[in-house]
Amino acid sequence: MVHPARPALIAHRGMPRQHRENTLPGFLAATAAGADGWELDVHLTRDEVVVVHHDAVLPALAGRLAGAAIRELDWDTLATAVVGAAGERVPSLDAVLLAAPEDFAVYVEVKAPGLAQPVLECLRRRPQVRAAVHCFDHRVSLQVHGLDPSVPVGVLSESYPVDIPHLLRSAAARDYWPHHTMVDAALVAAVHGAGGRVIVWTVNDTATALRLARLGVDGLCSDVVDELRAAFGG
Repeated sequence: MVHPARPALIAHRGMPRQHRENTLPGFLAATAAGADGWELDVHLTRDEVVVVHHDAVLPALAGRLAGAAIRELDWDTLATAVVGAAGERVPSLDAVLLAAPEDFAVYVEVKAPGLAQPVLECLRRRPQVRAAVHCFDHRVSLQVHGLDPSVPVGVLSESYPVDIPHLLRSAAARDYWPHHTMVDAALVAAVHGAGGRVIVWTVNDTATALRLARLGVDGLCSDVVDELRAAFGG
């Protein structure tokens, strides 16, 4: 069976079906499974440490800290919180970047205000990693670009823009992150025609992955990078 060219496989918050999402064990498992990159979410603590977590508050597993807002906690307190059934903890962005192999792709989604500069400071401490920043708030992407044009930025979308080239230009974005239901040949052509890349989320079905690959997308963000890699023939 002839498979289409394989897009980059990006681990969506690590391997969330095996480990608590956005934790070091999950990211390391994704690398072992053949991921080409990690996608992660960041928030800021009260003492301005950038941490990797999806929600603004801690989950029920965090015990006495369950429901606590990350923005109201100091890092020393947050670091003690268990957030996964296997004892996983919330890592700092510095720790995740340090764990990434050299020349590995790490895509940082900004989830809260005030993170552009602190995130860039983390990225500067680990220049060996190929990092990029993306956000649903396209103003954040533009802000990151303005602070450091050497860091690629992307924009997330759940809709189908009328003018994709304008959207990318207005945010100074390289990467366009559409939901998989919003991708067709015309969208891929428009992004590529504007010099951008298409990274699709969240693709957990092998048939969908193969269809998107035939359209020429550049990356697939997935919870199951091991299954997708197998679908493309390894």
